[in-house]
Amino acid sequence: MEEFLAAYDAVLGRWPVEVKPVDVESEFGTTRVQLCGPPDGAPLVLLHGGGATSAVWLANIAELSREHRVYAVDQIGAPGRSVHSGRPFRRPRDLLDWLDSLFRHFRLSGAGVCGHSYGGWLALAYALRAPARVEKLALLDPTQCFAGFRPGYLLRALPLLLRPSAKRERAFLEWELGGAPVDQGWLELVSLGAEFPSSKVVAGGRPRSPAPRMPVLLVLAGKSRAHDVRRVEANARAALGPAQLEVLTLPEATHHSLPLWPAEPLNRALTAFYQARSS
Repeated sequence: MEEFLAAYDAVLGRWPVEVKPVDVESEFGTTRVQLCGPPDGAPLVLLHGGGATSAVWLANIAELSREHRVYAVDQIGAPGRSVHSGRPFRRPRDLLDWLDSLFRHFRLSGAGVCGHSYGGWLALAYALRAPARVEKLALLDPTQCFAGFRPGYLLRALPLLLRPSAKRERAFLEWELGGAPVDQGWLELVSLGAEFPSSKVVAGGRPRSPAPRMPVLLVLAGKSRAHDVRRVEANARAALGPAQLEVLTLPEATHHSLPLWPAEPLNRALTAFYQARSS
């Protein structure tokens, strides 16, 4: 655990902006949120993927915090500096209650929300629950939102799920990354996170509620091994419609290379999406 926390602090220490860590108390425990950007900037909430921690926004935070007040969250119950010491997570609604407690604490309404992978599922589920709080929604290769996992991906992940270890986590990530040039400090951090004490993951099914009412940017990883991105796009278009949905496919990205790489086109797309005024 000490090695993990040291790696976490090292990656966060390389963020190119000034960061203010804030611990938010709730009935679930303590949630660490990294604040940066102008205090009067439009709020933007960042939700990382499974096991990734808020440190994963290393390559994006300079651009995203230029005009936004960014709230980068360590998901409670997952590896990171949040502490799940209270109410347990038994169903997806508990996770949404936890996220809602953060929005209420910071008095956020009309915020931009961006989630990657499992964080994308959480972002979409919350936008459906509390549409008045979410002005725009960006989903980065989101899982379980519009299509299921590839069987091969789950098969590769099975040994890690049965006997988690840093070595197995790294091997799994390197397989999915396929040589993508991600930050090695982050890769070491996520690998160590496999041995970090965590709560049981609450997996939600695909949202069955009516489509979200806010604009949605769907960013797909062209080389994602997690799911069939063509099916994800087709199902998202059918569910959301062209007036509401913008789709960007990054051809060389993999599921786990996002959001770190390729950062430049991703940052351009996110900046343009959040700066454009909603109709």
